Amino acid sequence: MPIITRLYVRTSLVYLIAALTLAVLLALSQVVALPAALRAAGPVYFHLFLVGWVTQLIMGIVFDVPQVFQERPRGSEDASSHHNLRAAKRWPAAASAGRAGRAVNEGRLWSWALVLSAVLQWLAGVFFVANTWGRVKER
Repeated sequence: MPIITRLYVRTSLVYLIAALTLAVLLALSQVVALPAALRAAGPVYFHLFLVGWVTQLIMGIVFDVPQVFQERPRGSEDASSHHNLRAAKRWPAAASAGRAGRAVNEGRLWSWALVLSAVLQWLAGVFFVANTWGRVKER
């Protein structure tokens, strides 16, 4: 399994645990007095779960599905595609930095940090598409 796939899948599992932990805390806030910021963390839970776990898992698995992309398996792993390899290596950094920034700043007054986290996540999507687009061919 390529390192990018392992990195993405493992990181997605960390986000899954973080999202489920937050879900427990959100449920607990119904019966125990917890800080207001924690009680308002519903959007953070949703973001960690959907973007952190589901989207990141999909991106990692798509990178490791060579049988679907017969002509260029894994796209960026072949030596002729250094441009795509650079893009693929940037996914985890941009995605994780964006997600972490979003989780920390959700609901706070640091609007510039939310914008930066959104841009980083957008860049991760662009890098993913740049690496994957050319691999999707008709059979």
